[in-house]
Amino acid sequence: MCLPHAGGSATFYLPFVSALSPDVDVVAIQYPGRQDRRAEQPLTDVDTLSDRIHEALLCQPPLPVTFFGHSLGALVGFETARRLEAGGSPVTHLFASSRGAPSLHRGESVHQRDDEGILSVVHYLNGTAANVLGNQEMMRAALPSLRADYQAADTYRCAPDVTIGCPVTVLTGDADPQTTSSEARAWERHTTSACAFHTFPGGHFYLSQQTDRVIALLKEHFAATAEDGRRPTVRP
Repeated sequence: MCLPHAGGSATFYLPFVSALSPDVDVVAIQYPGRQDRRAEQPLTDVDTLSDRIHEALLCQPPLPVTFFGHSLGALVGFETARRLEAGGSPVTHLFASSRGAPSLHRGESVHQRDDEGILSVVHYLNGTAANVLGNQEMMRAALPSLRADYQAADTYRCAPDVTIGCPVTVLTGDADPQTTSSEARAWERHTTSACAFHTFPGGHFYLSQQTDRVIALLKEHFAATAEDGRRPTVRP
């Protein structure tokens, strides 16, 4: 299951769908307030997002689930995994991309900035396609979702001793101003299983340039987990 970043949408993971299907059921989550869910009110906290996803998963047959979350999505994946494990549902793996450990808090308050301030952060991180960044009307239309997502990220808190039981793989860009090496390494304290680390060339959105390498890593993971005969699922 794939979980988008702040301001992101399910379509961000289309390359994953193309590369991993049909061997893997790739499910990308569409947060409220964007694209086909634009009419819905955006959610402003990680717990509510995770609760909603957890509730939806409980309605599905129990399958081995792998989470891939980028930035904000890494926190949502962590919290959803916590909920599933607490209820006895299997979680195979969490891939946490471009996000420091859940217990680390930088004291940022992006959601409290004015519109120009939020848009400047988006431009700085370069996480939106150039044709969209240059379209003021489209960017302004996206502001409610952006502000809500940043509020979710800014206000999220997690105690240092909170853990999940599944393995975690942390992926970062070597020039990411939002995730230092030490912040990435701190994920080790949040799993009682193995924790692996991979660094790629690029910034906060290294994933856009390193898609093939990340997909290769995912294919290795799913090849290993498919040995038990159950169809693997990646839930964004």
